[in-house]
Amino acid sequence: MPDGLVLVSTPIGNLGDVTARARAVLAASDVVLCEDTRHTARLLSALSIAARTEPLHEHNEDARIDPVLALLRAGKRVALVSDAGTPLVSDPGYRLVRAAIAEGLPVGAIPGPNAALTALVLSGLPPQPFLFLGFPPPRHAARRAAFGTLRAAERAGLAATLVWHEAPHRLAGALADMAEAFGARPAAVARELTKRFEEIRRGELPALAAYYAATEARGEVTIVVGPPVQDDVEDLDGRLCAALAAHSVKDAAALVAAATGLPRRLVYARAMELGAAR
Repeated sequence: MPDGLVLVSTPIGNLGDVTARARAVLAASDVVLCEDTRHTARLLSALSIAARTEPLHEHNEDARIDPVLALLRAGKRVALVSDAGTPLVSDPGYRLVRAAIAEGLPVGAIPGPNAALTALVLSGLPPQPFLFLGFPPPRHAARRAAFGTLRAAERAGLAATLVWHEAPHRLAGALADMAEAFGARPAAVARELTKRFEEIRRGELPALAAYYAATEARGEVTIVVGPPVQDDVEDLDGRLCAALAAHSVKDAAALVAAATGLPRRLVYARAMELGAAR
């Protein structure tokens, strides 16, 4: 059983997914740090574990670091859980872990359920490489800009399956922006994973966007989008090579950025690479 700070993965929906090691560490911990003490109290009660809980969330993490480090220095075992799944993945705790590592204090982990990986392997899309991106920006303009940056990276050579979490009330808008940015690319929406009403809906992005524009989504949601096809990746290089034949790297990058709507600095970086290879 790990000592010190232990990152304990908890079920993402189905209580049967809790591991024997997770139960043992939670039962043997001097304190369990959690995002929502009420939520974790229900989990511990279901597991028949009596443990002291304290909150650690995005609003108080910095203030909690010193007291937790003091407990670790005193030889206490401190468990860290999120509301569901693997701690730190789109959840608080990273700054605490960094602080413990910096002091040379023991940090361990109990692996277990993870919504992003479960959605990935159920999607039917290439499982590696993949890029987990957390939650998309909540606002339309920022979301479009973020997706535009990803498209530029793809045109410069990135080829990975993309994975996001999303809130159900923002799902339709996010899918519409993805369809606009990535086109008719194969994708999957995984909802309520491991729960009674689990749903995996697969299809091209425009069709998924249309479905969820007309159908209310509920529960936890993960979106998986397949990698670009090679012709799509080569489009940027083709445009840049044609422009470089008659223009400087700077001017070629400016022309292609204006024509594609991609961020100029990313287009310029790829133009520099192509220019150096000529």
